[in-house]
Amino acid sequence: MLNTEIPSGKDKAARFDISAVAPVTSIGIRCLSTHNGANVFTPEMLPKAIELNRIIGSKYIVMASPGRISSPDDWKIVADKLTQASEKLVPIGMRAGYHNHKTEFVPVDGRRPIETIAANTPTNVTLQLDVGTCVEAGSDPVAWIRANKGRITSLHCKEWSRAANVGYQALLAEGEAPWMKIFDAAESVGGVEFYLLEQEGSRFTPFETAERCIATYKKMRGYKQGMSGTEK
Repeated sequence: MLNTEIPSGKDKAARFDISAVAPVTSIGIRCLSTHNGANVFTPEMLPKAIELNRIIGSKYIVMASPGRISSPDDWKIVADKLTQASEKLVPIGMRAGYHNHKTEFVPVDGRRPIETIAANTPTNVTLQLDVGTCVEAGSDPVAWIRANKGRITSLHCKEWSRAANVGYQALLAEGEAPWMKIFDAAESVGGVEFYLLEQEGSRFTPFETAERCIATYKKMRGYKQGMSGTEK
């Protein structure tokens, strides 16, 4: 997943190096979605985001940050931006999405902001679930997936542990997330199309961290190593 955020103001140049695409695609890696700032979800900036996502083959333009939020009503403004973008994206085979952090799962005046976003956007706006932040906030990711059938088209498989000084540095399946229940809900009712393994630092090097998390994911999902590569 790449960040194609476009700066606001007079500088319209995207923070995106197109030269990075060829090396990535040449080794078989696909970019299925991008993370974008809230400024991209405007009539002025959305066309550029569409252009960049088409170049890299991504059909999901996901809002990864809502910008400044000062009141519960501001979440309805975020939902309006997503809705308006969706109206432009769906006819061309693309979709808008929203990526949560912990904030969206913490109730404000008795309601979680993510509920406001879900209730005020069409069902074609994907709700990209960051599992670790959902769990840290004390919410049930399985219940959330089941409550939003068909809208959880991708998940960030990030772990979280309540152990002291661990938090997001726990590797996949070392923390509190009920992964097998999450996978079941995502695949039976959530509408998941792909998973993204995410890690925010660990006790290992970056490459070893990636290797361990991928190996754990494959083990949980029942993959085995075959002569010609990984098979299930």
